[in-house]
Amino acid sequence: MKAEPGNLRLWAISDLHLAAEVNRNALAEIPDHGADWLILAGDIAEREEVFVDAVNLLGTRFGKLIWVPGNHDLWTDQRPGGVARRGDSRYRHLVELARAAGVVTPEDPYPRWPVDLDGESVFIAPLFLLYDYSFRPEDVPLADLKDWVREKHAVPVDEVLLDPDPFDDRPAWCAARCAETEARLAALPEGARTVLINHWPLREDLIWIPRVPRFVPWCGTRATHDWHQRFRAIDVVTGHLHTRRTDVIDDTRFHEVSLGYPRQWDQSRGIADYLRDVTPGNARG
Repeated sequence: MKAEPGNLRLWAISDLHLAAEVNRNALAEIPDHGADWLILAGDIAEREEVFVDAVNLLGTRFGKLIWVPGNHDLWTDQRPGGVARRGDSRYRHLVELARAAGVVTPEDPYPRWPVDLDGESVFIAPLFLLYDYSFRPEDVPLADLKDWVREKHAVPVDEVLLDPDPFDDRPAWCAARCAETEARLAALPEGARTVLINHWPLREDLIWIPRVPRFVPWCGTRATHDWHQRFRAIDVVTGHLHTRRTDVIDDTRFHEVSLGYPRQWDQSRGIADYLRDVTPGNARG
């Protein structure tokens, strides 16, 4: 039976990290959610074949999938004999794989949620924005960033495996993505509301990662600090931090929806219990 629009739910999860067998096995147990929509907010898998298996599986359990890439998804495949797609080429290939499975990507038109909110249309906007190291302290020059990080912990693996090709560096790639995305969001119908989805947080003040405190520069860009206001976001959905929480700023709900590595979640509960209900207008967020 086809669900009525008013009964639809919008669910969200990120950081499934399906390189872990425990997580792959648990994903297979997610029950059928009928016509409900599911947001996948990045870091699904490093290997393309695992990514494809995951979206094909989830496509049988949900009515619509919406995906954005995370840093792990974008890592260059280093396996012997693997196809070493790098940077934007890697991203574009993942987009095509996702589209082949019927998944909405950041390169597709933003789908309109079937139910208006207080008479206003709502668009679900998957974004791919990256990071530009602007979340570093003001007194740390970019040239000294890696030395500053090494004082506390290792430099993130992105510095080796997340190639910015054909851009000069990751900040340049980030700037291009932000400019393109900003124009698309600005072109939405006047008065539209949004649900913004990005792997990396849109605001620095929502980052709390005491285990790796100097990882923050790899967590987003200050360019998006006010996007929740500019683009009338009801909800902002992100991952990356592995710190599940919901915060409210300016009446917008900011959801960090990571699952995480096997040690970071209770397998006895199953992955379905970690899906976040981010249905527009749903007060339970």
